[in-house]
Amino acid sequence: MAKELKSESEQNEIICTGGKFEMRVIAGTARSLRLKTPEGQATRPTTDRIKETLFNMLQPSLADAVFIDLYSGSGGIGIEALSRGAKHVYFVENNRDAAACIEENLKFTRFTQKATLLRQDVLSALPGIHEKEADVIFMDPPYHNAYEQQVLQMLCSMPYVTENTLVVIEASLDTDFSYLHGIGFCLEKEKRYKTNKHMFCRIL
Repeated sequence: MAKELKSESEQNEIICTGGKFEMRVIAGTARSLRLKTPEGQATRPTTDRIKETLFNMLQPSLADAVFIDLYSGSGGIGIEALSRGAKHVYFVENNRDAAACIEENLKFTRFTQKATLLRQDVLSALPGIHEKEADVIFMDPPYHNAYEQQVLQMLCSMPYVTENTLVVIEASLDTDFSYLHGIGFCLEKEKRYKTNKHMFCRIL
């Protein structure tokens, strides 16, 4: 998922045609290709500016990486990871229209063979991922529903989440993460923007 557009400059980074926003892949093998997102407010695409900042920080972790994109929306984050060198991406999205967009975007960018789409609720999907180790797990759940803590607690028990796994959470600025240490995670870095933030965590 991603955030509502807040400024004219941010709006200029996305092209809207026929009721659908088209976002572009910023860098890598699929650079500049435009991605579809579903109509309506079910997903809120992350602006290019924030996505570029995020991936500048993630780039050292992406080569041949196993990347898990939770609450995938239209798949823009996971596809960016594939474009920048990830080996395989798991997309988890239970919204029908959003999942259909992920499929279309994967075909268009020719990443279908490097992707697994799980059309499930995140908590149901996590045990079905069978990897020795995940390199990066990204999640952008709906705001103000406390999903972050539920997912992090489950991730603690997943065998593919190790001390090497980087967990990145996109959340509103007022989301409380004071519980992280208590459930077994440490905060490595926090990046704040005007309306949201990225939290970079690892398991203790």
